[in-house]
Amino acid sequence: MSAPAKDMPGKGATPETGAASAGSGLTEAFLAAFRHHPSGVAIITAEGAEGPVALTVSSLISISASPPMVAFSLSTSSSSAKVVERAASVVVHFVRRADMQLARLCATSGKDRFGPDVRWSRLDSGEPYYPQVELWFRAELRGRLETPGACLVTAELTAVSSGAHATRQAEALVYSNRAWHALGPVVDTASAPVLLWPDDSATF
Repeated sequence: MSAPAKDMPGKGATPETGAASAGSGLTEAFLAAFRHHPSGVAIITAEGAEGPVALTVSSLISISASPPMVAFSLSTSSSSAKVVERAASVVVHFVRRADMQLARLCATSGKDRFGPDVRWSRLDSGEPYYPQVELWFRAELRGRLETPGACLVTAELTAVSSGAHATRQAEALVYSNRAWHALGPVVDTASAPVLLWPDDSATF
């Protein structure tokens, strides 16, 4: 029988010194970590039995480029999220700094997100969307994974807004520490681009 690896904890080994368990603040540490973890902002719209719904998410991630797939999580406590979860297709809006008020509207409970003062329309396929947002994708839901308090949804992008390939100068919008932030480059990317994970990313 071979001896156990020198640094490999065996059965019954104690946790690494300093590690927090569920009973000593693990949940609090999780919440604090993600509160300060900046996330991109997107608006998801869909058509329900009682009309259009919209919500703002900070959980949108890319899965693959071929086919183009995304995923996002939905809270089970949100009535709008339940409509999105049951929809066959949605529209995913990539919002920028100029769209902050719309993102705030779609993130505020009880607000009419398709009222008379809100600019919105429908795609030829019927989904509601916000035409003032420059970049959006129509997406068809492909999978749903139920988790405690949330549902993780995957979707395949099937159509894109006409201005999708235009050069974007507008500031990005991110959400961090319960606040909205504009995001700009930390260096002159025209002369010294910063490349993150050029070989490891599945989509970039």
